[in-house]
Amino acid sequence: MAGTLDLYHAEPISVRDRLTIGRIARVNHAGEFGAIRIYSAQILVSKWCWPDCVPALTEMLEDERNHCRIFRVAMLSRKSRPCRAMYLWSYGGWLLGFLTALLGRQGIWACTAAVEAVVHRHLDDQIHFLKSRDPELYGIIQSIRDEELAHLQHAEERLISRGIILKSLRGIISLATGCLIWLSTWGDSARMARALKANN
Repeated sequence: MAGTLDLYHAEPISVRDRLTIGRIARVNHAGEFGAIRIYSAQILVSKWCWPDCVPALTEMLEDERNHCRIFRVAMLSRKSRPCRAMYLWSYGGWLLGFLTALLGRQGIWACTAAVEAVVHRHLDDQIHFLKSRDPELYGIIQSIRDEELAHLQHAEERLISRGIILKSLRGIISLATGCLIWLSTWGDSARMARALKANN
């Protein structure tokens, strides 16, 4: 496939890679919006039931809002439109946050751990793909990944129960998140994962 010279690249990139870069910015924006919806619903329930969780959830929510703004700008500069599955990220995220908060503190942290673990794996795949193709987006994701990892570690440290119910809940949430990422990138997420695995 013929290469095209991108304004934010020193070297030509293929049309397919250009599409993938746009999809990365788009799915990350959608994912951050979904996280905003999850944390917003969890905070709503926690204010009544688990007030000790509210400060940490509020801090995470602000991180996700900032990430969402950053990826929105990245989308615009790469001529990427909002994700067509945005309604799934929005309504699905809010419902997931609401239901897991009703399960209690362990439900909240199991949800955070499951989502952030999947996100962290996909960010690693994206970083590998972007390093030689889009240094600017590569740097953005590198910096954001540290905060997402902190969210994951915070949740893992608060998970007391390792029973079958929480394991099943985490498994279901992880599968749903991975499927939504695959759908939002038109399968490019799987291609990036295979490329990283082949390189290791």
